[in-house]
Amino acid sequence: MIQKIDDGYITNINKPEDWTSFDVVKKIRGITRIKKVGHAGTLDPFATGVLLICLGKGTKKVPELMNLRKEYEGVLTLGQTTDTLDPTGKIVAEKPVPALHEQQILTVFKQLTGSIQQKIPAFSAAKISGKRSYALARKGFAIPDRYKTVEIYDIRLLNYLPERIHFCVECGQGTYIRSLGYDIAHKLGTTGYLVKLIRNRIGKYCIEQSLTLDEFEQQWKKETGYENN
Repeated sequence: MIQKIDDGYITNINKPEDWTSFDVVKKIRGITRIKKVGHAGTLDPFATGVLLICLGKGTKKVPELMNLRKEYEGVLTLGQTTDTLDPTGKIVAEKPVPALHEQQILTVFKQLTGSIQQKIPAFSAAKISGKRSYALARKGFAIPDRYKTVEIYDIRLLNYLPERIHFCVECGQGTYIRSLGYDIAHKLGTTGYLVKLIRNRIGKYCIEQSLTLDEFEQQWKKETGYENN
């Protein structure tokens, strides 16, 4: 969908895997030739799903959109963890996985619901002395432990296997689902990292209404009559 807002636009893009959020912004800027383009909430490169892109005066809506509730679907593998807490990193720890049952998992979900203190991942866009944490981590600098308060409204169990948990979470702005996955594993007596992450919804904007980049380009040309020659 491409939504007209005053003299700007908001579009719901289904971010492809292995693209950064800025890659999508750059692509949209190239398609539309609109210089002022931004997104309302970063998605990690390995993640897919709803990425709201604002164009022109639509960028004024970014703070409002970022404050909306979000829903994610994640798959957590147990027994190993990576330095990035996702599949893009290297394995840095292993720990046996105890025999688990559903009630244990649901109890942990309840413990992690509400206002919680969450550790900010070393590989994140958070800044340390004006520099991105991930840039320092990639250069081998030690990243100090830092925490933030986030809101977890609900965590639902979708499915689980002996070493894999499929879950859905509704949360507030700034939540790191990678950190949440690690915390779930830790409270279950093991370690873990996310192998899959999908953002299903931001406020009223859901993945079923999202456009691929190719679909966006086709719809943009159709609605605006613009051809990028």
